[in-house]
Amino acid sequence: MNTTTDWPRQLQLPGQAAAPPGPVELTMMYLMHHAFRRDLAAFSAAAAATPAADRDRWRRLARRWRLFATALHHHHSAEDAGLWPLLLSRVDAAGQQVLTAMQDEHAEIAPILESCAAGFTALAATADEDTRAALVVRVVAAKESLARHLAHEETAALTLVQQHLTVAEWKRLEAQHFAPSERPARTMLALLPWVMHQLPEAAQQRLVAAAPMARRAAWLLTRPGFEGRERRAFGRRTG
Repeated sequence: MNTTTDWPRQLQLPGQAAAPPGPVELTMMYLMHHAFRRDLAAFSAAAAATPAADRDRWRRLARRWRLFATALHHHHSAEDAGLWPLLLSRVDAAGQQVLTAMQDEHAEIAPILESCAAGFTALAATADEDTRAALVVRVVAAKESLARHLAHEETAALTLVQQHLTVAEWKRLEAQHFAPSERPARTMLALLPWVMHQLPEAAQQRLVAAAPMARRAAWLLTRPGFEGRERRAFGRRTG
């Protein structure tokens, strides 16, 4: 029988609101949340600092936004299609309110992200100060909306995960809904340095120590190129 002494040590990263204890190891969930928070902070700063006429920088930012937005869309879609429906069948009325709020918050965030994407695309094509100013406001709104959602999820929804799902069920959910379904090897090579970017050193060491050799090698190979693209997109030291 699984006891509290067998529970894994949950990952706690900067900005994270909570890491509910329990039998399910939620490392990948917290890594994704850290990456989402980090990216929106970086995009917010870059949108405010990049001149509207800097075509090259806006093209790089628009390309980088697509990586972020694709990862977030896949993550939220996996929760909506797999995680929340499974939990809804098991929780009480209070838990159902939490899970309904999760879906509502996803629906609130989606159009804000779409408007940000449109702004980056427009500035990559044409210099326009009004478009840049509007984008600054939209990215801040996206950052604030997603921050509220992630905090709510970490404190309330992930507590329900720990209370109602088994380790085996979580692993099946990860495989069926969260893992990339198209071009998985290519997607992993794109997302691996993205997920590891700007993690605290202790977290990096923990993840590298637990990773298969092939994944460690993939990170070492993809990290320099990713960090270079980050510097060119965001115009700052990113390591």
